[in-house]
Amino acid sequence: MTHPLITPEQIESFQRDGVVLIRGLFADHVETLRAGVARNMAEPGEYAAENLKAGEGGRFFDDYCNWNRIPEFEAVIRTSPAAEVAADLMGSRRVQLFHDHVLVKEPGTSKPTPWHQDGPYYFVEGRQTVSFWSPLDPVRGASLRCVAGSHLWEKPVLPTRWLAETSFYPDESAYRPVPDPDAEAMDIREWEMEPGDAVAFHYMTLHGARGNETTARRRAFSLRLVGDDARYVQRPGPTSPPFPGHDMSPGDRLREDWFPLILDREKRKDVA
Repeated sequence: MTHPLITPEQIESFQRDGVVLIRGLFADHVETLRAGVARNMAEPGEYAAENLKAGEGGRFFDDYCNWNRIPEFEAVIRTSPAAEVAADLMGSRRVQLFHDHVLVKEPGTSKPTPWHQDGPYYFVEGRQTVSFWSPLDPVRGASLRCVAGSHLWEKPVLPTRWLAETSFYPDESAYRPVPDPDAEAMDIREWEMEPGDAVAFHYMTLHGARGNETTARRRAFSLRLVGDDARYVQRPGPTSPPFPGHDMSPGDRLREDWFPLILDREKRKDVA
């Protein structure tokens, strides 16, 4: 039985396209997440960033890896349906937390989020991965955009630094250049969304987001999770997030004291 929020057809779409919309995934947790974002912006973490150059209008704030110091985030991670839905989408018995991510575009922030795949920035690989991107404000124009099927591309997209616009790793030949999905007529999926809706996408799905030309804020909470087959992999340089001192070796599952197991259906089956 799948979780009531999703259907077998949505699971099939996620596996085929690398992206699917889940209506109402965090609908019961919107106010808690808004409070967490407010706390995060008032008390930024060590990875907080402002992603605009001098002269660019608005404000584009992001920060990640704050779940263990912002109680609102941890509460939502542990009590929302996200882990159950992730297990269904990934076809995984186990679900581990990788990290959380907050992205806020204030009104008049015309800068789009650049096209990228998350996977090449991370030190984890596997077919069983999922990110949930959930707006905490109604989204009509500042939406997330995902290229269907890009999670199956043979060569990953070159990861770059958003502000400096430089390559993240030294060997660019290992990657394909960042494409222009609009100019190349790729199959781009995007939706009008209500607070608490979520786009679920694979770590290797190419995605970006429009700027916020509206008069309202666009706060978004992202949750990155991994499943049974996810393993630590060494990249040719520091990753993002970096998680210094993790002490893992290639092929290891992510250490559970840093990346908690938030669902284990095998243990549940044993207890039943």
